[in-house]
Amino acid sequence: MGGGSWATALASVLLKNCETINWYMRRDDRIEEFKRIRHNPAYLTDIQFETERIIFSSDINEVVEQSDTLLFAMPSPYFKDHLSKLTADISDRAIVTAIKGIVPGDNMLITDYMVDRYGVAPSKALIISGPCHAEEVALDRPSYLTVGGYDINVASQFASVLNSKNVHAIVSTDVTGIGYAGVLKNVYAIAAGIVHGMKKGDNFLAMLVSNAIREMERFLDGVDSRPRQICDSVYLGDLLVTAYSRFSRNHNFGAMIGRGYSVKAAKMEMEQVAEGYYGVKCIHEINEEYQMAMPILEGVYDILYRRVSPEYAISVMAKSFI
Repeated sequence: MGGGSWATALASVLLKNCETINWYMRRDDRIEEFKRIRHNPAYLTDIQFETERIIFSSDINEVVEQSDTLLFAMPSPYFKDHLSKLTADISDRAIVTAIKGIVPGDNMLITDYMVDRYGVAPSKALIISGPCHAEEVALDRPSYLTVGGYDINVASQFASVLNSKNVHAIVSTDVTGIGYAGVLKNVYAIAAGIVHGMKKGDNFLAMLVSNAIREMERFLDGVDSRPRQICDSVYLGDLLVTAYSRFSRNHNFGAMIGRGYSVKAAKMEMEQVAEGYYGVKCIHEINEEYQMAMPILEGVYDILYRRVSPEYAISVMAKSFI
């Protein structure tokens, strides 16, 4: 469900183990072009598909009715718009979210939203996270995924569909932690991009990232205190790859802000959605209830939403570093 780079990468992964897939994309013209040239015309154009193994549709209800597992991979700001067209009952479907964001306006994780609003059984609500860039899947480089599910057997079953020569999927029961970590790592990647754009140097960036993982752990423990190892790949690994990689749209968005772009100008220049822009506002609002110490998140929020100068916000943030 979705037509962007992450949806395209995951579709290519699934087709290594599935005979056919159903694929919902919003635009009919994009579907027709995809069929004609046998690759996504807008994203990850190097991935060639056997399009006869794909049943495309721009009708979300048609796709839902023909599928037993629904994999959502669209930007979180558009999630509710897509679902507003949904009339089919999905309560008996397995739901997998690859969305690194929170439902705007509701400030709920995608898994929680699907259970609460659509009656999906918690045991069938799964989440996929990294560390994994869509671009490296396209390049057929070794890629690593974590599938989170409340029912470890259900999570393991879906993970087996993802595993292939270059894709390695492990499982976890920390659905809430994985969901929030996926949002926070994008926020911290924006912070990393800002300090990169400001030319603060590698020493400062290392301090930022090491403090970011502490901040992430503090927040995750506050919202869900189940035991977790914050150095596991789905937390620290995903943070590192998003904070440092040239493929990271959140890092690149932040770098533009650090170089002096306005938020509006940076958003206009980005060809893809920087999820962290929306995530920082959602987490800021959620944290009003928990009141966890989150100076990095608050610094990014100040820059993006309160128009505080990056120089000032980063200097305040740095005072909290240990």
